[in-house]
Amino acid sequence: MLRFGEKKIYLACGHTDMRKSINGLSAIVESSFKLDPFAEAVYVFCNRARDRVKILEWDGDGYWVYFKRLEKGHFGWPTIGEEATMDFTGEELNILLSGARIEQKVKRNEVIVSDEIRGTCAV
Repeated sequence: MLRFGEKKIYLACGHTDMRKSINGLSAIVESSFKLDPFAEAVYVFCNRARDRVKILEWDGDGYWVYFKRLEKGHFGWPTIGEEATMDFTGEELNILLSGARIEQKVKRNEVIVSDEIRGTCAV
């Protein structure tokens, strides 16, 4: 679980080229989203296949880049528009990033469903 304190979190809707590193991601923040990449904020990007995420964070004297690749499943990513951003809280970001685990468990049949419930929902 990541903790970003009270920092604003901006999620880049749509997909981003994951070959971009710090300079490329900060250029997107500045030019496409019209935001300051040096602000007390966190910027979150996802690839087209929705199985990789990069998070860009300025900590006052340098950038952090966090990267996560899912082996199975996908992130539930909004695709409003390529230059759109969404404001997120730290809790909402953690839910988004960990939500894929539930999808993976369902796909691998690791979720236990009783016979009573099985008749009312499809797994």
